[in-house]
Amino acid sequence: HIALSPGSLVFPLTFLLSDIITEVYGYKHARKAIWAAFLFNIIFIGFGQIVIHMPSPSFAVDNANFDKLLTMNIFVVLGSFVSYLTSEPINSLIVAKLKIACKGELIGIRFVLSTVIAAAVDSVLFTLIAFGRTYQTHALLMLMLSIWGAKVIIEIIGLPVSIRLAKWLKKKEKLDIYDFNTNFNPISLNSQYSTEANLFNKEKG
Repeated sequence: HIALSPGSLVFPLTFLLSDIITEVYGYKHARKAIWAAFLFNIIFIGFGQIVIHMPSPSFAVDNANFDKLLTMNIFVVLGSFVSYLTSEPINSLIVAKLKIACKGELIGIRFVLSTVIAAAVDSVLFTLIAFGRTYQTHALLMLMLSIWGAKVIIEIIGLPVSIRLAKWLKKKEKLDIYDFNTNFNPISLNSQYSTEANLFNKEKG
């Protein structure tokens, strides 16, 4: 009896990936990954629109159903874009800032806390933009809470994997970036780090 958007079961994986990328490679690389994912999302939607507007052969009897699947509600698309481009940088920003504050410790708590906050922002923005015109206030609030809860739960369930993967990547890459002097402007695409930002060898020493 809980309503969820389909994306709420998949989207938390982007938070997990952002956590890992930020933890190992730094906010700047996570920011580039966020923009890359956004670009591919636009390409997918654009390609879908091209497909459904192309002529169909006479023997294709199920094209109407296929086209219906790919037809996008403009408010759902807008809500997805706005919530993604807002919540993902916030998530990576919190991970980067908490990593410095906690001196690299408490990785699990940092991952969960960043998701709790960023997923709340994402759920509120997406629900209001996508369904604010059609749902009543009570239904909107319940949908926000259920989407937010699902994302946080999936983050917690995935912690054993995300923590181990982050630690494995640090050893494999000999990299542990701290964003001491990073410009956190989400629009910037600068991904350069000084050698002083990598504390892997110093921590091991």
